[in-house]
Amino acid sequence: MFQQKTYVERRKVLKQKVGKGLILLFGNEESPMNYTDNTYHFRQDSTFLYYFAIQRPGLVAVIDIENDHEIIFGDEYTVEDFVWRGPQASIAEQAENCGVANVRPAAKLTSMLEGAKRKGQQIHFLPLYRAENKIKLQELIGVAPHEVATKCSLDLIQAVVSQREFKTEEEIAELALAVDVSVDMHLAAMKFAKPGMTEAQVTAEVHKIAIAAGGNISFPIIATINGQTLHNHYHGNTLKDGDLFLIDAGFENQMSYAGDLSSTIPVSKKFTSEQKEIYQLTLASHQAAIDALGLGVPFRNAHMAACKTIFDGLKTMGFTKGNTNDAFEAGAHALFFPCGTGHMMGLDVHDMEDLGEVWVGYQGQPKSTQFGLKSLRLAKPLQAGHVFTIEPGIYFIPELIDLWRSQNKFNEFICWEKVNSYRNFGGIRNEEDFVMTKNGAQLLGKPKPKTIDEVEAIRAEVV
Repeated sequence: MFQQKTYVERRKVLKQKVGKGLILLFGNEESPMNYTDNTYHFRQDSTFLYYFAIQRPGLVAVIDIENDHEIIFGDEYTVEDFVWRGPQASIAEQAENCGVANVRPAAKLTSMLEGAKRKGQQIHFLPLYRAENKIKLQELIGVAPHEVATKCSLDLIQAVVSQREFKTEEEIAELALAVDVSVDMHLAAMKFAKPGMTEAQVTAEVHKIAIAAGGNISFPIIATINGQTLHNHYHGNTLKDGDLFLIDAGFENQMSYAGDLSSTIPVSKKFTSEQKEIYQLTLASHQAAIDALGLGVPFRNAHMAACKTIFDGLKTMGFTKGNTNDAFEAGAHALFFPCGTGHMMGLDVHDMEDLGEVWVGYQGQPKSTQFGLKSLRLAKPLQAGHVFTIEPGIYFIPELIDLWRSQNKFNEFICWEKVNSYRNFGGIRNEEDFVMTKNGAQLLGKPKPKTIDEVEAIRAEVV
């Protein structure tokens, strides 16, 4: 964890931003896989970590703004817990590390909240993504699970986003370390994958790097020969010569800061001529997005630059036609690029996504409902301290091709015969992580091999 003063100052600023009332922040519980004692790897709620830094299940924190009280509620481990878990620091000891002196048993939380309601204090809470915390909220203050989305505190959401979106120097250092290990994970895949292996074998090699570095993966690893499926977590295919192999994987360090990178490599030692042509276009769109970044410039500009570069490049290859600006406004480019160019990153690989993309990525402005553009998670002007990804790609999705072609959709922009001839091509993307500074965007962490020459040089050494 960071120094105690970091968390004390974060909570002080939060109280000033919210202004009045009582802030209720839930930590996470253990999450059983198939029975109570067989749990998934525990991951604390990121906002709870941001303000309290305690990686322990079963905690709830209350910040009473008017009375300037900060209390952590939870139950200490028993002797039986120690038998299974080994020696554990007490909640009071962990709370002291983040500057909280008041720790109470979990059973005392109900009476405190009842007292706050009697006094007419507003109880602020965030949107909740865990079912058990929704049930707790109902038991504590009578808000039913289906009411959480409409009764959560907008003031608290905006206050948390306004703090967490700006990464401090110590946070950026942690993120850079996470990205460095993420690069090592991708290098491992590039050096390991070869014909005859299964996707699962490469996935295991990638995961091994994360575990050995003392952390874990920041999201389930994508390692697939079917890169046209954007979030493909199936690992049962066997790699063969001529395939493209897409890896999307990131490291989460012990402080829970995330990295997020993507790579696409040939299973053979070299790309085919067709693969090389499409791959080079994805790099051009990637660079176009980077070139469009700027302090105070909306991230949507980077997305537009990537989309238009893809459409223009495909036009020279015979896949598209017509006016590029008109095609973008109509959404025709989304046949090949149906997602966003990037997202914010921090304690969450998609930072603060549980708080709502409209607040995290759009400053409260409405998102587009257009296919493709509606998947852009970040559009607002970039400020110093913002950490985000750049990941345009080109995808040939047979189901989408067949649907739009059957609907005679975008006939003025799409050369369907040419597109259909690539229906089994797959998908390509590269992803890097950046931090915006007062001097412009800077690559976060060490560089990942991405040029054709760099990738083929690594693949040439695979035995």
